[in-house]
Amino acid sequence: MFDGFWHRLPRDARDTLFLLAIIGWTIIPHVAHLPAWCALLAAAILVWRGHLAVRGAPLPPRWNVALVLAVAIVLTLWSERTLLGREAGVTLLVVLMALKTLELRARRDALVVFFLGFFLVLTNFLYSQSLAVALSMLVSVWGLLTALVLAHMPVGRPPLARAGALAARAALLGMPLMVLLFALFPRMAPLWGVPQDAAGRTGLSGSMELGGVASIANDDSIAMRVRFFGPVPSADQLYFRGPVLGHFDGREWTRGVSSFPIAQRPRAELQFFGAGVPYELTLEPSRLALLPMLEMTPDRPDAAPALEGFNAVLRADAQWQIDRPVTERARVRAVAYTAHRHGPRTEVLGLRDLVDLPPGFNPRSLQWAQDLRNQPENANADARALAGRLLAHVRGGDFGYTLEPGTYGRHAVDEFWFDRKLGFCEHFAAAFVVMMRAMDVPARVVTGYQGTDPQPVDGYYIVRQSHAHAWAEYWQPGAGWVRVDPTAAVAPDRIQVSRNLQPPRGFVASALGSVNPAMAQQMRQFWEAMNNRWNQWVLNYSRGAQLDLLKSLGFRSPDWVDLAYVLIGLLCTGSLAGAAWALWDRHRQDPWQRLQRRVADALRRLGVAVAAHDPPRTRAERVRQALGARGAALAEQLEALDRARYAVAARGAVPLRRWWREFARTAARTPAG
Repeated sequence: MFDGFWHRLPRDARDTLFLLAIIGWTIIPHVAHLPAWCALLAAAILVWRGHLAVRGAPLPPRWNVALVLAVAIVLTLWSERTLLGREAGVTLLVVLMALKTLELRARRDALVVFFLGFFLVLTNFLYSQSLAVALSMLVSVWGLLTALVLAHMPVGRPPLARAGALAARAALLGMPLMVLLFALFPRMAPLWGVPQDAAGRTGLSGSMELGGVASIANDDSIAMRVRFFGPVPSADQLYFRGPVLGHFDGREWTRGVSSFPIAQRPRAELQFFGAGVPYELTLEPSRLALLPMLEMTPDRPDAAPALEGFNAVLRADAQWQIDRPVTERARVRAVAYTAHRHGPRTEVLGLRDLVDLPPGFNPRSLQWAQDLRNQPENANADARALAGRLLAHVRGGDFGYTLEPGTYGRHAVDEFWFDRKLGFCEHFAAAFVVMMRAMDVPARVVTGYQGTDPQPVDGYYIVRQSHAHAWAEYWQPGAGWVRVDPTAAVAPDRIQVSRNLQPPRGFVASALGSVNPAMAQQMRQFWEAMNNRWNQWVLNYSRGAQLDLLKSLGFRSPDWVDLAYVLIGLLCTGSLAGAAWALWDRHRQDPWQRLQRRVADALRRLGVAVAAHDPPRTRAERVRQALGARGAALAEQLEALDRARYAVAARGAVPLRRWWREFARTAARTPAG
């Protein structure tokens, strides 16, 4: 039905509908970033223009278009509060693109639409440079090139399929040049990396409220990828350290500020045992100025993380801090020591900050802590023994591990210990730290990521946002800070084999998973492997990689000047090769056209005047008129050529070379007129 409708349309209407479809396809990725009115307005304009094309109706007057544009400008000012900047600029560009389709009266209007379309393709990469967006925009580029081919052809020629093939061929011919420019054109910020707004990103936060980590765990997107250069640590050693939270106001955990002078605050004081674990992280954009490094990554030249363009500092709480958030995908290498100690071995005054609890919160927990401390067997118990008793209580206390523990009130820790006994990792960690502090043991909450996907994808282990985790640290004299994960007491699979709680899946994922779970997992791994290769080889191709390429070509200490010389040299070589090819192709004309030119030259030497466009039959008549009986043989050969070329019953290709040899011999024997 649709096929019949499509073929009944005039060719110019079909070309217009094809162009509108490509414009719509290019706009779709922008919808998530556009104001709702802009997306609806663009869709309405494109549908209106398509309706006019199908009906063959005239385009609206220009004043109508100007009125809609004025309304769009006012709405942009209302929604974006400005006409400058990325969001406002893209909004106006989408409106202009749609409105320009209402002015397709001449070829120059079509050219404006094409160039606006190519610019709109580029703006999609301001928001995302993922493989999916790149493939989508590749379709857009092909569609715009196809429409450009159609605009330069007479109406009805060539067919859409042929124009699409020609556009694809042109894109393939231009691909080597694009690859060359990609590999060698100097990377210069901000042209190659537009900072992204971190406000809408998910992931770790610099603070924690009960339920906050559980909300992150519902996000299955990738937080980072990790590759190990040697033995892979076991799952229960894969703790990627994020914000360390030491201040509690009764509702929220934050880093806080110490009340003691710097000299009296606890320091990192790292000590390592055994061999290091070399590894590499590929970080996704984050909203925090931190590096979630594997515990414990030291501040040593041979092990510390080095991130180009960033200043990384190891804080006193063993958290790696950078001077600004990572706004683009970044790669960092380091060495970690899973067997380690950190923190002061003897008590310092600054540790007293980490026993503070806000007054007026969780009275039952505080009373329970006092009762535990007053028990005879706990009178002389150290921090390690007290922590063991709390973990034993969790194991035997019928506690539940869940992503949906419900909303807790003012005395959240009391509710957790005595009423609900349900929680996610942050509930267990926070409740444990409160109890340790209530027993006068310095303790703090650590957030980050724990574990990875079980199987590597393309050599990289994937750490997802669903691996977000919270655990605890308490201070033990002689040992420093000791990591304890209360979640392992109630859900050991979560830590030992990285088996996360799974949030409810969507309809499509549920249907596919129920039909063939193995195929769903394979499809997911294949796509993530493709994304990883895209990230590693394309998005992470930096200036350093360019200089490494020059080193492989023999440059000892290359810089951007060498890069420019190599690029200019290759472009000049390519230009000369193109000119040589064009010169050679000049002689690779259509054999029929070349034969016609040779025949015309031979006839002119015999005194027969012919035009370049004369067919063989017309030339035969002029030979008889000019040469009479002397040219009969030539005329017959020309007529035979005409029949072989144009007759309805003609079959196969005309043997032009053999015909020309015979014609040339006959012409040589024929006297001139």
